[in-house]
Formats: sequence, C-alpha cells, structure tokens
Amino acid sequence: MLLAVALAATPAVALAQSVLPAVTAADRVLGRADAPVTVIEYASFTCSHCGDWHRTVYPAFKARFVDTGQVRLILRDFPTPPVQVAAEAAAIARCAAPERFYDVASSLMNGQTALFQGGSVADWYASAIAASGRSEPEIEACVNEPATLNGIRASVAGAQGAGVPGTPTFFVNGRMVDDNSLAGLTAAIQPLVTRSTAGR
Repeated sequence: MLLAVALAATPAVALAQSVLPAVTAADRVLGRADAPVTVIEYASFTCSHCGDWHRTVYPAFKARFVDTGQVRLILRDFPTPPVQVAAEAAAIARCAAPERFYDVASSLMNGQTALFQGGSVADWYASAIAASGRSEPEIEACVNEPATLNGIRASVAGAQGAGVPGTPTFFVNGRMVDDNSLAGLTAAIQPLVTRSTAGR
C-alpha cells in the first residue's frame, strides 16, 4: 500500500431526530456558492453504486444543474468496505489542490471498474494522485496529517447523525432523497429552483 490511513470505527450516534451537518468551509463545493439548491452526497470510493452513479448520472446532472448555476454539489465521505482502502482514497482526494478535488473524485470513481476486475490498488491511488495537482510526497505528507483522518471521521459521524442508511445517499436542501436517478433528483430540485426564481 502506497499510503497508510487507519480509520477507527466511529460509534453510531443515537439521536432523537436526525440532523444533517451544516455546510462549512471544510466542505468541497462544486458549483456557485450562491446556488439556490444545495445537494449533498454521502459516498464511498469503494462503493460500486457510487461509481455507477458517477459514471452514468453525474455527467448529465452536472451539465443540467451545476454548470447552469442552479445547484452546488458537496461530496462527503462515508467509507464502506474495504474501509481502509476507501478511507485512503478519501484522504488522497482531501489532500488534492482544492480546485482538483472533483478531478480526483472522478479518477477514483471511474477507475473502480478496473480495480474491481483485479487491478492494483496502488495504481488506482497513483492515477488519483496524478490528477491531484500535487506531488506524491505532498499527498503522502498530507494523508498522514491527523487533521486529514479527523476530517474523515467527522464526515462519518455526521452521516450517522443524519441517518444516512448507505451509499450513495443524497440530500436536497437538507431533505433526504430516495431516488438518486436523474429523474428522481430533478423532481426534488426543480420545484426549489422554480420557487427561487419566482422569489427574485
């Protein structure tokens, strides 16, 4: 393994009411900061359903909503088995140059197919690092910073507190959406965009 990340299990959070953590400066945002709709995705880089969504839905979703300024997308970490591999991938993405985070995420999601067909984890990481805008020594140093692991742990705790049942899970302006197809997300997003436009 190229880098070493140890992600201790985070105890489940028992809350009377699920609470989605607010957007902070620590979140990686794709799209306009003042977009009327915020979509938060909890995902894992070793989750095949997450990879499928990224490859088949994300391009059209981004073109329709993010590139037009209607949505800001935020990807949050919720590593799934093998957790060590997923957490290390999440750490590499977090350590990328800020403007390259989603390039690294795309590299990891798009590289899943080869990985799951017997490809090398080290090669999967290397491709992500190549897209990061930083050198391998810079990424390695950042991955091993306590703050990086703490950020992943905080994301996991937030997911558990919000009642995230698995990955990928999407929230549209704070409301969990069960249907993560383009049609399902459009049905949740479009009324909010229309309402925002009408209120101007």
